Amino acid sequence: MKSTPIEPRSTAGHEPDAEPNAGAVDTEADTEAERAERQRVADRRSDRRRFLALHGGRLLVGALALLLWQYASGRWVDDFYLSTPTAVAGRLGELISSGELWPHLRMTLLEFGVGLTIGLALGVAIGLGLAFSGIVGQWFYPYVMTLYSLPRVALAPLFIVWFGIGLTSKVVMVVTMVVFVILYNVHEGVRNIDPDLMDMAKSFRASRLATLRWVVFPALTPWLLTALRLAVGLALIGAVIAELVGSSVGLGHYIKLSSNLLDITGVFAGLVVITTVAMIFDHAVGRLGRRLLRYRETHG
Repeated sequence: MKSTPIEPRSTAGHEPDAEPNAGAVDTEADTEAERAERQRVADRRSDRRRFLALHGGRLLVGALALLLWQYASGRWVDDFYLSTPTAVAGRLGELISSGELWPHLRMTLLEFGVGLTIGLALGVAIGLGLAFSGIVGQWFYPYVMTLYSLPRVALAPLFIVWFGIGLTSKVVMVVTMVVFVILYNVHEGVRNIDPDLMDMAKSFRASRLATLRWVVFPALTPWLLTALRLAVGLALIGAVIAELVGSSVGLGHYIKLSSNLLDITGVFAGLVVITTVAMIFDHAVGRLGRRLLRYRETHG
């Protein structure tokens, strides 16, 4: 039997077999990219649903509270003592259109802003001083906390006597309300810093300023943000209390004047303005905190 010779196969016109799965790799990459894009779209939709659920729920709770207040006034409680949301809204409209609200609001915001700034600076400085001064700080710390326990409301008349009825007494009142909250959070924040970070800074012979910049203040960020959110409400309370005790202008003065005239609608109008200001600043501090913490997590 004759055997047929086997001829070699010609490779002319054919691609080499170096990358037999190139198309499969491209397909897998496209699939991964599509998957990632679908995931991003799903995350955005989920975030949008959470946002609508959160803020929609808040609006619903507020609307129900206002409806309950409107219904209860004059039915369950005499409207002389409680007023109504519609009456308060009407009074606010009158105050805004007549311009009577703005001098009171400007003065309260001035006292609030100056007192909060000074209290924040003093609280950070004293808190760091107590935390890093060793045994000397431990000598002073109990007395500082004793001062914190003093009722600042009772000190308001004394501040009027010492500093007069003008801006200074109101600012001092706000500072005393704010400084201890900042001081305590800074002190506790420093105590909770990881000792290894401080040891590492010492081993690199970092200066005190460099240690504060790169170790202490980044670690204190959550503590300071928490203290600042508390301080915003306390600063407004301090400003209004000081105005209630003795003032010729300010939201506290307007509330006191309305109360003396048995104008309950005016009292509630002043309270609504104060609450609105507190909510705005609290929201601003919350957004600032989210940005700072996100930046720290990204670049930490």
